[in-house]
Parts: sequence; structure tokens; C-alpha cells
Amino acid sequence: MHSEAVASRSAEHRDSRDPRDSRNGTPHLDAVSLAIIEQLQQDGRRPYAAIGKAVGLSEAAVRQRVQKLLDQGVMQIVAVTDPLTVGFRRQAMVGINVEGDVEAIADALTDMAEVEYVVMTAGSFDILAEIVCEDDDHLLDVINKRIRAQPGVRSTESFVYLKLKKQTYMWGTR
Repeated sequence: MHSEAVASRSAEHRDSRDPRDSRNGTPHLDAVSLAIIEQLQQDGRRPYAAIGKAVGLSEAAVRQRVQKLLDQGVMQIVAVTDPLTVGFRRQAMVGINVEGDVEAIADALTDMAEVEYVVMTAGSFDILAEIVCEDDDHLLDVINKRIRAQPGVRSTESFVYLKLKKQTYMWGTR
């Protein structure tokens, strides 16, 4: 019992160091933090006591670690819905070519409720945006009247999803 308490305090002490990697400013994640993240990726509602048992920390230590991970922006705990089950029948990835400031267009896209994902890219498109809409008419409206209407949008190419085969959020732990 004593060795478990010492190990737990030691893990908690290690976590109190500066969590930033001195080489590039990104958070440093030790094996325990990665194990906590993996536990939450499996079930975002898993109790801290159960996580603690799995990773060898107290419930309080897990709670502190999770809060640090949230504060550092390493992770978010959210409910992920299936768009089809909540009334959104059309999804598409839209490739966008831009003249001028790519970041300005990316910022405008992030303000659109239908746009779920925006990434600036190198390659055939300057921006890729994932769009979730109620139906084809809604998708047409978003692409034609809102995206293509942005000053600087030169062209778009839409990739309508027929069926989603895999979607995972397990990055960084496997």
C-alpha cells in the first residue's frame, strides 16, 4: 500500500513540472497522460476512479491531469453525434482554391455553422472544408451562395459522401 501511495505521489510530482517540451513549445505527454487520454477516448464518461485504477493514480490525481490536458488544449471531452440520426442527410468535403489570403477565407468558413472542419493544405486545394447539411438543397445553398460568394474564392470541388465507413478520434495514443 505504501509503495502505491509513493508511486502515486511521484507521478503527481512529475506532472507538476513545466509540461511544455522545450524544443517546440508543445505539451509533453508522459505515458500516464497518454493512458488517461486513451481511457477517455474509449469512454468519455468513464469515472476518474476507474481511470485511476487503470493507470495507477488516485482519483484526485486523474482529475488534476485531465484538467491540465483540457487547459493545455491537448484534448476536449465532447459528445459526438451521427449527423444522419439528428436530421442532417448530406455531408461533403469541399476543396477550395483561393486567390489572395487563404487564412481570411479559412476564417470566414469557420464562422459558418454547417462547416465542421477546415484545414489549409498544400496540393491541389488551398483549403478543405467538411460540410454537414440537411439535404442537397441546403448543401447547394452553402456552396453556391455562401462559399463561392466569398471574395477570393477562385473555385470549389465538392466530394459528396455516399457512406461513411470509418471515423475515429484515437489520435496520439496508438
